[in-house]
Amino acid sequence: MGSALQKALALILSADAELLNILSVTARMSLQSSLIALLLGVPLGIWLGACRFPGRGALVVVNRTLMGMPPVVCGLLFYMLFSGVGPFRHMKLLFTVQIMVMAQVVLITPIVVGNMETYVAGIAPAVRETAKGLGLGGIKTFALLCNECVYPIISAYLLAFARSIAEVGAVSMVGGAISWKTNVMTTAIMQYTNRGNFSLGIALGMILLAVSLFVNIVISLVQRRLSR
Repeated sequence: MGSALQKALALILSADAELLNILSVTARMSLQSSLIALLLGVPLGIWLGACRFPGRGALVVVNRTLMGMPPVVCGLLFYMLFSGVGPFRHMKLLFTVQIMVMAQVVLITPIVVGNMETYVAGIAPAVRETAKGLGLGGIKTFALLCNECVYPIISAYLLAFARSIAEVGAVSMVGGAISWKTNVMTTAIMQYTNRGNFSLGIALGMILLAVSLFVNIVISLVQRRLSR
């Protein structure tokens, strides 16, 4: 164990080429998917939280169900759609970073929507009263809500990023964990541990824990700011 840990530290300090490639693919996938999820989820979450219309309750329930979607189910869905017998096989996206991003967006967008909906539902009545008193229209009221949600938006993005970077089920199914192409930290840890290459697995695990710690510290600071 001690020897494997020493080798892991040596890999990190020496900027091992394979390690850097895995980190690069992970960053690309996680940043793209979390940003797309934020752009889709924030407007939907604010709309669900602020508006009252027939069927809203059903949409909230559907979104909360999607928040708990098993990653392997999402991976299976995309595999069936883009595999050799699927309707989108001509796009040739299977086992690419692009389809990994798409699967991640489906998984993490409901998380952004759910977080925004919960927060906005609590502040929407007061914001609507303020907007009504100022004579603001629909677009300006939406902008006012967005302004009131700066810190929740940051928190929602960090949660989405943390979920994305820690995902393994869907990305391994649609990405294939191909070395130098679609291998990310989580799939690489499983792959190299199964091969007995504990040093690289430990190195990746240490980096993943460090990233998770940093994200959680920032989320805690944002939530502390919100509670004031």
